[in-house]
Amino acid sequence: MTKVMKQFLRWLILGGTLFFVGKALKDHWLELVAIKIDAAGWAILAIATGVTLLAHTWAGWIWTWVLRDLNQPVPTVQFIQTYLKTNIAKYLPGNVWHYYGRIVAAKNANVSAGAATLSVLLEPLLMAAAALIILVVFGGQFAATQTNLALQILQSLILVVILCGMHPWFLNPVISYLHKLKNKKSASNTEPKIAVNLQRYPIRPLLGELGFLGLRSSGFILTMVAINPVNLSQVPLLVGAFSVAWLLGLVVPGAPGGLGVFEATAIALLQHRFPSAVVISAIALYRLISIMAETAGAALAWLDERLVKTNI
Repeated sequence: MTKVMKQFLRWLILGGTLFFVGKALKDHWLELVAIKIDAAGWAILAIATGVTLLAHTWAGWIWTWVLRDLNQPVPTVQFIQTYLKTNIAKYLPGNVWHYYGRIVAAKNANVSAGAATLSVLLEPLLMAAAALIILVVFGGQFAATQTNLALQILQSLILVVILCGMHPWFLNPVISYLHKLKNKKSASNTEPKIAVNLQRYPIRPLLGELGFLGLRSSGFILTMVAINPVNLSQVPLLVGAFSVAWLLGLVVPGAPGGLGVFEATAIALLQHRFPSAVVISAIALYRLISIMAETAGAALAWLDERLVKTNI
């Protein structure tokens, strides 16, 4: 029954967000088709695609940092390729297959199962923490009401909990307990009973995820610029809105790759600050740019692997 309810909730969330996005498209259709992109705009969109591809490549590099913090030195280029190849799988139903692919690839490269699993669990936590940091910094761009003040306090508290939870003082005892529990339940003694420990606080990966979100939001801002001029004073608002939308797309269940949730949130946050047609067009274009960048990253990683094997 619980599984059925979860499936129902996922489809309800996905259906609701897609309905909201569809209604926005319908209401502003005439304005959307009136928007024209000139040659300079198309050039900016190409740059936005390159920046987004760079962001995903950077995220793959951060994954190797996380593994090194788990005392698992790995070949950087190979694992960036693995990250890029598996990244496109996040659009499959379940929104977990990219993580599964990375765990399998890491284990095949002689990374311990515990470290491989922990690395893909830490990644979304680090991303969420980075998004919350940006949200706390740029939260003042939204209307300063008591409700928003309470929301900012709640965001700050959640951020503190996540940042503390990733500290080795708190995380390592949890890892050790889960490892002992697994060993008690396991009938096999072939796997070494050594718990994986975080060697140090993952400050470098956390700063790296801030850079990742900076690159992703830059790609989104460039997409906006390709359609409509953006003032420098509006950049913090766009960064904050993008981070909120991206974070909800990351954590809300039933939205593979944040599909629907990201779009609905970004429209809701920006449609009163920019012309609605501009916002909807930019969000639709950015989703297309993201998918193109992720597909190009997977294809280039696969091609590079093939070329290396051919040369060998």
